[in-house]
Amino acid sequence: MNVDEIRRYCLAFPETSEKLQWGDALCFKVRMKIFAVVGLDRTRLTFKCTPESFAELIEREDIRPATYLGHRNWVVLDRLDALQKDELWELIRRSYEMIIAKTVAKGRTRRKEKRAKKKKKRKGKSTNKD
Repeated sequence: MNVDEIRRYCLAFPETSEKLQWGDALCFKVRMKIFAVVGLDRTRLTFKCTPESFAELIEREDIRPATYLGHRNWVVLDRLDALQKDELWELIRRSYEMIIAKTVAKGRTRRKEKRAKKKKKRKGKSTNKD
């Protein structure tokens, strides 16, 4: 497992972009939200997982809660070969799916809030005419 393989895999997901941030962090994003990060200088991989996967993964060697994000079920693999390739691919895919689902849900909430605001504004205008 190497950085190029992870990069190709992550970029194959729809709407995915990459951006180098924080010095050596190659971030993979969907709709401007990060779903995986590869450290280039000190090779490591960070991604989001389910609470169940998180609890299981941090019990394994070379996997730990991510600094600042561990409380949100993000893990760091200190070695890219800390997991078997097929298991890692599945976990990255799930991370992508969780992040994209969250962006879709936020979009719905924002649209509802905008509609409610417009409706309230229209209602306010009609009562001011009286």
